[in-house]
Amino acid sequence: MTESINAYLNLLKEELEGNDRATIQDALSDAEEHLRTALGDVLETEPDISEADAMPSIIEEYGSPGEIAAAYRQIEARVRPALAQSKRVDNRPFVARFFGVFAEPRAWGALFYALFALLTGIIYFTWAVAGLSLSVGFMVLIIGVPFAVLFLLSVRGIALVEGRLVEALLGVRMPRRPEFSNSNLGWWERLKDILGKRTWLAIVYMVLQLPLGVIYFTVFVTLIALSLSFIIAPVMQIGFNTSFIQVPSGDYYLPYWIIYLMPFGGVVLATATMHLAKFVGWAHGALARIMLVSD
Repeated sequence: MTESINAYLNLLKEELEGNDRATIQDALSDAEEHLRTALGDVLETEPDISEADAMPSIIEEYGSPGEIAAAYRQIEARVRPALAQSKRVDNRPFVARFFGVFAEPRAWGALFYALFALLTGIIYFTWAVAGLSLSVGFMVLIIGVPFAVLFLLSVRGIALVEGRLVEALLGVRMPRRPEFSNSNLGWWERLKDILGKRTWLAIVYMVLQLPLGVIYFTVFVTLIALSLSFIIAPVMQIGFNTSFIQVPSGDYYLPYWIIYLMPFGGVVLATATMHLAKFVGWAHGALARIMLVSD
């Protein structure tokens, strides 16, 4: 029987090997919180008992690493992200697969995320840069260290919120709960944990979100505007006598054979834009998993 929490967590991580990293992070966090809370309660009510003597009954009640790993596999099989990519092979003809993207919620989720990323990018970038600057500036004052710690803790909170957005809109499995923070650790150990790699990767992600958001927003707004202008070109030129090309030197009207073909080009461009949104969603989801999910 496992006699320490760290040994239990190591065994649980081994049992979950091969599962999604976000699933492993959630399972380890749940297990550590439950075990440490239960152990604290036992030691409080029975001060004379040792941790080694208390752990077997706690683990028996909670479940062995193998049982917990099996339970998480069952849960993950039933509760997948709403927009998770299907593992089934799409055998439809190319035309059906190409234009069928409009019926895929994953494509719409990715497009919405790409447009929304500019707003989140501004917020994340501003918070990260201002927080780092103020933390460094306040280091000469007595409030410097507490302010820096609070800022780094807020970064972890933002990373969790961003992960929920990524999972909801991009269909990528992300952590669904914060990592457990052991309140029994000394201040130095807790500070080292806060200053760990995952916090700094989250800050880098927050800074990157602004340029990525600008690129996503600019590209997709431009493509959507072009698609719509192509589709309504015949109506504007024929119905309202408005030229498709307007420059300072004059207005240029397109030949009728071109103007009648433009709606089809607009539909093709709009469809390609949706496929591009799916690809961007997949790529950004992979980036988020690298930077916001623990090893």
